[in-house]
Amino acid sequence: MAFSMSHVMSSRTSRYPGFYRLPLEARARWVAEQAGLTLEEQMLLTNGGLTLEEADHMVENVIGRFALPFAVAVNFQVNGREVLVPMVIEEPSVVAALSHAARLARAGGGFLAGSEEPIMRGQIQVMDLSDLSVAARVIEEHTEAIRAVAEAATPSIVARGGGFRGLEVVPFPATPVGPMLVVHLLYDVRDAMGANAVNAVCEAVAPLIAGITGGRVVLRILSNLADRRRAWAEVRIPPEALATPDFPGDEVIRGILEAQALAEVDPYRAATHNKGIMNGIDAVALATGNDWRALEAGAHAYAARDGRYRPLTRWWRDESGVLGGRIELPLAVGIVGGATQAHPLARVALKILNVSSAGELAEIMAAVGLAQNLAALRALATEGIQRGHMALHARQIAMAAGAAGEEIDRIAERLVAERNIRLARARELLRELRGSITGEPREGAHG
Repeated sequence: MAFSMSHVMSSRTSRYPGFYRLPLEARARWVAEQAGLTLEEQMLLTNGGLTLEEADHMVENVIGRFALPFAVAVNFQVNGREVLVPMVIEEPSVVAALSHAARLARAGGGFLAGSEEPIMRGQIQVMDLSDLSVAARVIEEHTEAIRAVAEAATPSIVARGGGFRGLEVVPFPATPVGPMLVVHLLYDVRDAMGANAVNAVCEAVAPLIAGITGGRVVLRILSNLADRRRAWAEVRIPPEALATPDFPGDEVIRGILEAQALAEVDPYRAATHNKGIMNGIDAVALATGNDWRALEAGAHAYAARDGRYRPLTRWWRDESGVLGGRIELPLAVGIVGGATQAHPLARVALKILNVSSAGELAEIMAAVGLAQNLAALRALATEGIQRGHMALHARQIAMAAGAAGEEIDRIAERLVAERNIRLARARELLRELRGSITGEPREGAHG
């Protein structure tokens, strides 16, 4: 059925009870209708979206393509807007858990999110200075000259309202290689991730810095700790929405707060806590062609900003007994430039999200990170993380054993029922299953 864009935008929803039960083709068709995808865009979803020729132009030494599952998380409301969340990820249970957490959040009105201006930080390292304080003063006196050179390097960003937003001069009087000065250029990159733009600005400004200080410039590069470009999301969930058949809502909240407390005091737990958050954020970054490695570096550096590694989320119970949660982290993402435009499926993912700015994308990703953390903590506080994970993991093990088609579900069900999710057992079951059909046992396809 054809849908006009106006119809899609006015009736768009992310809520579909039992979405995971639909056949794959029906899921894809529903998302296409919600997002107003063209027939060509729908075909990109089914064929992987990237030709060998396109791949060969994206990176060097290409010999093929590597496919990962492209999924969508449902049920999200962010700032009152219905959002379908595209995700590229190979880990089982993440998308299902995320969709469930988003449904729980709807009981409290969904997620509220916000973000800072898209200001990135470039660094210019200056060595061989006779007096760091004098050099710092000279640099600050030439701020306007530095602005002019910087903005001349990125006229397209300046035309869109971005550009130079100031500088900071940081002295390091004692390092393993001697005293140095680092100039931090603060640059508004608008809807780009900004790495290329900031690097270009640093390269352009470096000769001026060397000339006015008499020093020797070494590094000229952006920082991935984008602490001037943070996004945050909050959620409120009433106890009754969190209840399970075995655990009342108040008990679930208590377990979530106890799990959060461990992450607050123990960096070994905080690392796993934050890894789960990044499960969701990285998957959206991959789908939209953003640099998930930069996001990981920035998030973990931010988690340790006060010298101790801490969780990126905070959970509490308010005076009315409602669970509250908040996440805040650097999210340097873009909707223009790089792979966001070069990869055809990244463009489709952005269309599914229906975002109009990099800030809006960052806000959705923050909500995804908070939802992923909620799902993990709720599972840990109730039946444990493995119960929900087992069935999906068993499917992967069945496939690794060589099962195909209906065999996958049959083998997976046996593995879960036996609580013995091992590759060797999956191969045994596959031999038994195929032997019962043919009358004699035989090895699996990869056995």
